[in-house]
Amino acid sequence: MTSSYERFAAVYDELMQDVPYDQYVNWVKSHAPSERYPNLLDVGCGTGTLSLMFHQQGYSVSGIDLSEDMLAVANERLQAANVTLPLYAMSMDELEGFSDLDVVTIPIDSINYLPDSQMVVETLKRIYNSLRDGGQLFFDVHSLFKMDVIFMESPFTYDDGEITYIWYTEQGEFEHSVYHQMTFFVKDEKTGLFERFDEEHLQRSFSIDTYVNWLTEIGFSKIVVTADWMEQSPTNESERIFIRAVK
Repeated sequence: MTSSYERFAAVYDELMQDVPYDQYVNWVKSHAPSERYPNLLDVGCGTGTLSLMFHQQGYSVSGIDLSEDMLAVANERLQAANVTLPLYAMSMDELEGFSDLDVVTIPIDSINYLPDSQMVVETLKRIYNSLRDGGQLFFDVHSLFKMDVIFMESPFTYDDGEITYIWYTEQGEFEHSVYHQMTFFVKDEKTGLFERFDEEHLQRSFSIDTYVNWLTEIGFSKIVVTADWMEQSPTNESERIFIRAVK
């Protein structure tokens, strides 16, 4: 990821309105109810949407994100809801300071922003060491079909009168990686004029077997793989892969 997220953080929530966050919360809660798994770490918590929702479902939530700009927006969201949660600026592959966690989530393809396989493995190892025995990890990734086929169908466009973007993609230097190049035009509420800024992100994904093998080698068990927000088996054209594993 080459962006600092400074401007992107301000428009992120508008662009994520179609994400069914409630289904993500239900997925976690159905397998790790807050009554039995109270302590939850939200890795790549971004602007705090899920962190707040997990808190409202009874979890004791902490969050980490690499971007301080995202965390600033998250803190504004929490303050508006009269909620205080500990949030830390930290890269997921450098996770430290947590132990005996009941649940760890890495939501909304956050782990796909790690470009190197060793960084992914290190993240999973550190999460394993931060969980209690019986604790669970929940995360999702872009499928290879989405990386190699759907993302290559750019350009994508969006315009709601307040925010406009043009989103180009191209294959990255690694297998199953994508460069996202986005140009935004955001309307200033005071002047009515549009300000332009540009973002460039890199994402990379791996096969389901690769993730499962990494988890198994680290020591996770009861690894369950589903797809596309529903607890169904992945197909060749599934777009989002959901993985749950138990320490």
